[in-house]
Amino acid sequence: MPRPDRLRDDRPPARDGLVIVDKPPDWTSHDVVGRMRRLARTRRVGHAGTLDPMATGLLVLGVGTATRLLHHLVLADKAYTATIRLGQSTVTDDAEGELVVESSAAGVDEEQVRAALRPLTGDIQQVPSAVSAIKINGQRSYKRVRDGESVELPARPVTVARFDALGFARPVPELLDVDVLVECTSGTYVRALARDLGAALGVGGHLTALRRTRVGPFTLDQARSLDELAELDDPVTLPLAVDVRAAMPVRTVDDQEARELSFGRALEPRGIAGTHGALSADGAAIALLQERDGRSQPVLVFTPQG
Repeated sequence: MPRPDRLRDDRPPARDGLVIVDKPPDWTSHDVVGRMRRLARTRRVGHAGTLDPMATGLLVLGVGTATRLLHHLVLADKAYTATIRLGQSTVTDDAEGELVVESSAAGVDEEQVRAALRPLTGDIQQVPSAVSAIKINGQRSYKRVRDGESVELPARPVTVARFDALGFARPVPELLDVDVLVECTSGTYVRALARDLGAALGVGGHLTALRRTRVGPFTLDQARSLDELAELDDPVTLPLAVDVRAAMPVRTVDDQEARELSFGRALEPRGIAGTHGALSADGAAIALLQERDGRSQPVLVFTPQG
């Protein structure tokens, strides 16, 4: 669980940028944001998508001006490793929920599992887990379930680029644990994939482990634990200009163009599609731009004037 940090009183606020955190188990994403606020000595900390408390792995945080950058990052594709237990179903489709059905998976073999993975790959219609943060008439689905309501969410389109079995183990003869690799779009519930795999095999299934390994261009190689970040003078490991370069195309602007952007004025276009960064000659992040109506319009200015 979160713990207090002992910080030097003379420690300056962290610079603007992203922090790639390797989230520990049993922490909420809000817990991680709270600790980062203490480490960075600023309340301007936000995240680019939550992880369930049970899950571990990559959580992208923005500090300072980079909290505004989070909304412009293209982080639609994500990757996970997970373990699915076949032979048991839970109310939450993961190990944190109450066991509701047991059905022996003793007769399920590796080839049957691999065959059942294929229909769950590609462009599919997925019914989210009932115990999710999706709102129904203004109230979170998980709260309705906890209040005793029966919730049925509509299916929605998601893309699962990869759903591969990496390994198999039997903790007991009646259960089969399958280690999987999942690459998918935002909005995909990996625990729903576990549920649907178990249903396809007729034995039920739920998630017992989940680790996020990639979000957009950011990977676990760039991540650090909260304890490692606490040892740094500045916990922001990816400064603003590095973030912009990693996440989108960039153009270099001269001093006059940088000044124009600081006042929110448009520049001549360069023929760059989509949101892209404007960097100074010395590599500082100036703004994010989009080309429309024959001009390169600023959509986010990092150092505005006035």
